[in-house]
Amino acid sequence: MDGLISGHTRTYDDFKKQLSPKVKPLFDELRNFCFSLGSNVLEDVRMHRIVFCKSMTFRYFADIEPQRESVIAKIRKDRKEPIKEIEIKADQNLDEIKSFLVDAYSNIH
Repeated sequence: MDGLISGHTRTYDDFKKQLSPKVKPLFDELRNFCFSLGSNVLEDVRMHRIVFCKSMTFRYFADIEPQRESVIAKIRKDRKEPIKEIEIKADQNLDEIKSFLVDAYSNIH
C-alpha cells in the first residue's frame, strides 16, 4: 500500500534512513501507534514526511515530519476544524499526543 496516495513507491525502510538517531525511536513509536488504531490505517510515505489515513477514503488524520531533534505532528480530526500542529521532543511523554491521535482517527470521515 506504500505510495498509494502520492503515487510514489517509497518505503518506510527508505524513509527511516534519513532520520536522525535521536528521533528514530520516537518516529517508530508514533508510527506503530497510528497502525494500532485500526486495521484500516494506511501509510503514505512521502519524501520528508509520512501521512496516515483512515481507509481508502484518504482522509488523513496525522501528518508526521521528522526534524533534527523532534517530530512535527499535524493532527486533523475534521476537514472543517483547524489542524493541530504539535512539536514532539524525543524525551517527551506521548500520552497527550496519543490521545489527540485517537480522537482524530475516531472522528475523521
